[in-house]
Amino acid sequence: MHAARLVTCLALTLPLLASAQTPELKIPSFEELQHKAVDSVNVTIDSAVLGLAGHFMPDSDPDSAQLKKTLAGLKSVQVRSFRFDSDFAYSKSDIDSVRNQLAGPGWSRLVQTRDHNKNEDVDVYLALDQHVIKGIAIITSDPRKFTIVNVVGTVDMDQVAQLQGTSP
Repeated sequence: MHAARLVTCLALTLPLLASAQTPELKIPSFEELQHKAVDSVNVTIDSAVLGLAGHFMPDSDPDSAQLKKTLAGLKSVQVRSFRFDSDFAYSKSDIDSVRNQLAGPGWSRLVQTRDHNKNEDVDVYLALDQHVIKGIAIITSDPRKFTIVNVVGTVDMDQVAQLQGTSP
């Protein structure tokens, strides 16, 4: 199973796939884990920063203008990722507290994989409101690392299709 690759691919497409107003997860900062971790990532980007990024994209470039329109619907992006040098240096209950939020109304499971031999889990959820994506959540974990990604906002899927059709 290549859970890390799946998460990387999904994380790269998150700004194009999702967004929202209330599906913001309560993700702990995991400050105590930063001292134990070999690597850690703690990213929180709000709508002001996302808007600022769009401000610097030229409207004269069609690709940038389309990406700017897509980013306009985003409200926030949160990423927490930790890698440890020993197995189970973190509590599974910490991750389960976030995973349990996805059992609430409005969330639909898109992907769930469990590899019991490797203790690897991957969950991908969409927050939907009348067939409109309002948010996405990705949680991956294995004995030495975990990643939680939450993107909140709305994106017009026609805009996503147009972005996918552009070449770099």
